[in-house]
Amino acid sequence: MSGAAPAFDDAKSAPADRAENGPLDESEANAVRPYVDLGGVKLVPREGMQLRLEIEEGTKRVVAVSLDLGGSTLQVQPFAAPRSAGLWNEIRAQIVEQVRSQGGETQERQGAFGPELVARIPVTGGAAGATRMARFIGVDGPRWFLRGVVAGEGAVDPAAAAAIDDVFRSIVVVRGSTPMPPRDLIPLQVPAGAQTAAGATGA
Repeated sequence: MSGAAPAFDDAKSAPADRAENGPLDESEANAVRPYVDLGGVKLVPREGMQLRLEIEEGTKRVVAVSLDLGGSTLQVQPFAAPRSAGLWNEIRAQIVEQVRSQGGETQERQGAFGPELVARIPVTGGAAGATRMARFIGVDGPRWFLRGVVAGEGAVDPAAAAAIDDVFRSIVVVRGSTPMPPRDLIPLQVPAGAQTAAGATGA
């Protein structure tokens, strides 16, 4: 054997039951289930869940989807990824550096989806010493990577975390067949009849 170090960094990181219990690829999802279609991701409507789209100022493109449920906020972004390699191990290391550069601290632990980061981040413009807690979760799927950032109750309370993790699991990623470089954001869109979709969460 040569002395080359094994390339652990690009291994895929996902729950063993991902293909059955999510987050799902479009090819694995139940076709007849009612979803809110946001382009790169589809969501299952839920009682009391509020949906917000984050729009980039200059381009007006949707860059993230935020979901509010029971005092927790989950922001999700789907990215293109290589077929055989994962992104989460590398991206986690970058998040640690980013939080550290802001004067925050992170702790890695095993969560429902595998390795996750719990971060204490200084609040800019807040009271001196004020911080907020956030959980960074990620799953490598077939040709995609889904990243989630949890804030509010779901970042600190185990029961709230389990509820918001269940929302993350229910997401379907629509990678599409268009060639895309790894790490490119899979295009997101405003759902048709957005008001209806948001209002129909109790249906």
